[in-house]
Amino acid sequence: MGLVQGVFAALSWMVFKDQEEQVFLIPSVLMLACAACFFLLSRAAITFKIGFKDALLFATFTWVVMGLLGAVPILLVTGVSFTDAVFESVSGLTTTGATILVGLDQMPKTFLMYRQFLQWMGGLGVVIFVVAVLPMLNVGGMKLLKAETPGPVKDEKLSPRIASTAHYLWFVYVAITAACALSYFFAGMSAYDAIAHALATVSTGGMSPYDSSIAHFQSPMIMVIAEVFMLLGAISFALHFKVMKNRSLRIFWRDEETRVFLLIVTGLSLLIAWILWSNRVYDHPLIALNQAVFHLISFITSTGFVAGNYPDWPLTIALPLVVASYLGGCAGSTSGGNKIIRNILAVKLIGLELKRLLHPKGIFNVKYQGLPVVSQILSATIAFMTIAAAASVIVMLALVATGLDLWTALGAASAALNNAGAGFGLVGSNFIPVSDTGTWILSAAMILGRLEYFTVIALLLPTFWRR
Repeated sequence: MGLVQGVFAALSWMVFKDQEEQVFLIPSVLMLACAACFFLLSRAAITFKIGFKDALLFATFTWVVMGLLGAVPILLVTGVSFTDAVFESVSGLTTTGATILVGLDQMPKTFLMYRQFLQWMGGLGVVIFVVAVLPMLNVGGMKLLKAETPGPVKDEKLSPRIASTAHYLWFVYVAITAACALSYFFAGMSAYDAIAHALATVSTGGMSPYDSSIAHFQSPMIMVIAEVFMLLGAISFALHFKVMKNRSLRIFWRDEETRVFLLIVTGLSLLIAWILWSNRVYDHPLIALNQAVFHLISFITSTGFVAGNYPDWPLTIALPLVVASYLGGCAGSTSGGNKIIRNILAVKLIGLELKRLLHPKGIFNVKYQGLPVVSQILSATIAFMTIAAAASVIVMLALVATGLDLWTALGAASAALNNAGAGFGLVGSNFIPVSDTGTWILSAAMILGRLEYFTVIALLLPTFWRR
């Protein structure tokens, strides 16, 4: 974080010339000095082998510490409270995209680009987290991905070493981001806006340098480009690598998770478009379709971009959007939510139980990609879905206790836990109405959802701290 803020100090001085270099330089120097001290004091422990428990602890506290350090420039530039600055920083790093800031259009360009970069850096961190930590947890589908499907946890498909796998994924991540930026530029954005929005699109972060988000540009073409790259950001990056390596788009369709994901996006988009058109929200069916597709993709990929006044749409649309945010994107991507692979296993498990009910003596099993799934993975999937549902209820009730109404609390809890960013009710446009207590609850919920529950919950168990 010290290096990142140092780079933005240089950008402010040499490129943007907006006199914000000290805001980034002073914290950068202090952070790098502290890092150097910690490194020198711990040289004797450099050969210490990182174990399973260490990995869980480091993964959680990396997001916590980076969220706190990343808040320093936000605090100095905007003058918001420490609580709000941490919320904004955590929201960016977890690629949630929820914001408490207004008047973005007049803020310094260096600060706005820093805010965009936090999302991109956090998205990359998510990918590496998936590679290095989640395979250890067996949290419903991750072991399955490693064993049966091409995904970031399928390290033997890319490289036998995690470090090498990470390099491949970095290449894919950077390549897709560059393609997104060029597409935005040729669609009419300035170079600055193209880079800023590409960082938020591929990371499925959703923050924008403008209060009105993508609606600022009033361009159907830009909306279509955002739709395409939000989808790419929500598909496994290792699958992208396999497509690039084999130069075949058919690989996307042959992957069961990706295929189901695209079918869900298509079905829900058409449903929302029909509701918009039948309620005469838009005058032209193509406009209704584009708005429906854009916002459905924004919710299901947990991006949170906005291109219209969706909080004023009929309430019958709100439910599909909230459901979409819980469905999430594909495992091994930067998107949030429960991930499609877990939803597939849960639905197949329900079907399995119905078959057993009708045919008590029959022998059935759940298959994924044509291969049987072991019972441990199925039980882990159900455990994950149960924890996700319980966390939603707990966070929602905690927010109600701070003074929010039930609908706003549900929208805020969904936005934070699923890293979707876009909410409903009083938080439809931003999260300013939330109290300081509620803001801290949402900050914790964003980290909990980003680390997929089990990683954080494991730290709360007494057995975790026993030798």
